[in-house]
Amino acid sequence: MRFPPRLTRLGAAAALLSGLLAGGTAATTTAHAAASAVGSICYGDLPSQAHDTLELIERGGPFPYSQDGTVFQNRERILPSRASGYYHEYTVVTPGSATRGARRIVTGEQYREDYYTADHYASFDLVDHGC
Repeated sequence: MRFPPRLTRLGAAAALLSGLLAGGTAATTTAHAAASAVGSICYGDLPSQAHDTLELIERGGPFPYSQDGTVFQNRERILPSRASGYYHEYTVVTPGSATRGARRIVTGEQYREDYYTADHYASFDLVDHGC
């Protein structure tokens, strides 16, 4: 299981910001267009269990499910297209569910690039950590 470190994601965010300040590129524009299909959600509007999952990700675990931290393949093509291994998924505990349930956090390699899905990848919201 590979857990992308947040420090690496911070470096990627800095590189992206540098590119945007320098005028952006076609790749940045394409990524932005794909990301526009994704909604957004304020951190404060997430269920408390999603907060718990995000805290576990920040600490590097331990995670409650063996699938946590595995590569998310983005087969649904809702998230921006990236190389294999860019995204990782983590379970958001669903109270009362006998299984993992449908809720997940999917992280990208950029710092705080966290997506929440409540419907097992049918839709995603980018978490806005500033609200």
